[in-house]
Amino acid sequence: MISVENLHKSFGSQILFEGASFKLNPKERIGLVGLNGHGKTTLFRIIIGEESQDTGTINIPKHYRIGYVRQHLNFTKDTVLKEGMTGLIAQERDHYWKVEKVLTGLGFNKDDMQCHPSDFSGGFQVRLNLAKVLVSEPDLLLLDEPTNYLDITSIRWVERFLMNWPREMMLITHDRGFMDKLVTHTMGIYRKKLRKIVGNTEKFYTQIAQEEEVHEKTRIKDEQRRREIKQFIVRFRAKARLANLVQSRIKTLAKTGRKEKLEKLKSLDFAFRSSPFPGKHVLSTRDLSFSYDPLKTLIKDFNITIRAGDRICVVGKNGKGKTTLLKLLAGVLRSQRGEIVLNPAVRKGFFEQTNIQSLVHTRTVEEEILYSNSDVDRQQARNICGAMLFEGDKALKKIGVLSGGEKSRVLLGKLLATPVNLLLLDELTNHLDLESCDALLAAIDSFGGTVVMVTHNEMFLKTLAERLIVFHNDEIHLFEGGYQRFLEKGGWEDEEDILLSGPVENKKNNARIKLSKKEIRQLRSEFIAERARILKPLEQHLHRTENHIEKHEKTLAELHATMQTATQAGDGSKITELSKSIHRCQVDIERLYDKLVKSSSVFEAKKTIFEEKLERIEPN
Repeated sequence: MISVENLHKSFGSQILFEGASFKLNPKERIGLVGLNGHGKTTLFRIIIGEESQDTGTINIPKHYRIGYVRQHLNFTKDTVLKEGMTGLIAQERDHYWKVEKVLTGLGFNKDDMQCHPSDFSGGFQVRLNLAKVLVSEPDLLLLDEPTNYLDITSIRWVERFLMNWPREMMLITHDRGFMDKLVTHTMGIYRKKLRKIVGNTEKFYTQIAQEEEVHEKTRIKDEQRRREIKQFIVRFRAKARLANLVQSRIKTLAKTGRKEKLEKLKSLDFAFRSSPFPGKHVLSTRDLSFSYDPLKTLIKDFNITIRAGDRICVVGKNGKGKTTLLKLLAGVLRSQRGEIVLNPAVRKGFFEQTNIQSLVHTRTVEEEILYSNSDVDRQQARNICGAMLFEGDKALKKIGVLSGGEKSRVLLGKLLATPVNLLLLDELTNHLDLESCDALLAAIDSFGGTVVMVTHNEMFLKTLAERLIVFHNDEIHLFEGGYQRFLEKGGWEDEEDILLSGPVENKKNNARIKLSKKEIRQLRSEFIAERARILKPLEQHLHRTENHIEKHEKTLAELHATMQTATQAGDGSKITELSKSIHRCQVDIERLYDKLVKSSSVFEAKKTIFEEKLERIEPN
């Protein structure tokens, strides 16, 4: 168990958190949320000792091992497999199969494992660092945006892996769906404090909103009461017969503390400018083909007609051609064969991470947005700067001093300044926090034009996608339907290979079944049906418990509100009655939470059994 008490950390005049305290109990998986720049990564660095707090204490048990994926790349072995094995604990130094299994899940094939780590891109090198931490099986796993460099199949593998993580974990991610599937608790850095609750992000933000609503209503009532007391004092101060009452009111006023009005927290808030589009079809491709290497074609004979208002998501593993396709549609690259027919009324807006190189380092943020479109005036540019969290003097910062995440926000701001009817978006969420991703999802959803988007975020896919362009098995094809239907129709067929890959340590206890691909799919379907039959009632029981908790918490909020009224009225008997009701309600809530934790453990244990069944199958 880790205990953090009265932690204070600031950089100059900026306070990240003060008086922050929390406990990490055995087997808890905590999702850490908060706006960018509010101290999430700093808290991780303080826990591992790479950053020092101003005041406060962190108590970590002796011999407690913490695993943290560092962005710093320092490899000492000549192959990926050997480098991965450096993460194994001393008594398992020769257990190469554990490393093979994790590396395969993260997207390395058998040939890759014999290559030198320096042969790979920065993203794959970070994956190798992640593999080293996972195989080390630390007591506490700290993950800071682990999905940033992963493709969708690797994200799904990591998700399954972490669902069965048997020890403690703390997770920072912009992917709300990924976080909510994994965590037992959510903790937020909010108004410079740490708040931890049982449950997912939705429950956390709902509770925060309810508390702030109660605070504001109470503050308004208190201010009204103070005004009434002041009016009484002014009105009757001169009347001798009311002197005692006046003095009593003066003392009451002196004792009454004032609740401060809560400062409005800044978060991304924006909408894309939509340009009218009179046609039915935006663009079409005919036998589109492209390759960087003559021996390997990335895109071959691809045909699609994109209709006005389409929501198309491009999915697949990294390095298969997703970004290349977007660049072809945007006109950044020219096709080597085939053609793209573009409607003359199309106004394109293209976002791609490497476009930050197009920003002029000597310009200010405001100037970059001002020059992005001729009809943008200085006030509009300032408004967009504010929406991108460059309010006030921050809008005058030079591009050259900005971080990579800040530059991405400038690119997004330039896109917002331009009226478009076709958005081409490539992994727009990587440098946004969770709240900003929610704002982005809403902005795309309400955009009046057409959207073609590359994303690995399954929440975006399930919410937005109406059609899919799928890069799979070195082929590209169009799927007519949403992402959930795609998964139900077979989805990523080679997930069996990822799930089942890697030799097993104990052949006797982990005997594998040799089956054909067809038999694997059939058996997989049977397992899924059996899993639904057994897990669905358990899941329904969990939902019923959660609903009971919500009802009790609503009742508790109402009791607190009634208590406030009774306190102000000085109704002693009512206060006593309400105190007992509040206590009973709190006891019931704690009992339900205990029940929820136990039920969740049973559910996860049953779920693990099915995962292990799948793991004992392998193709011939």
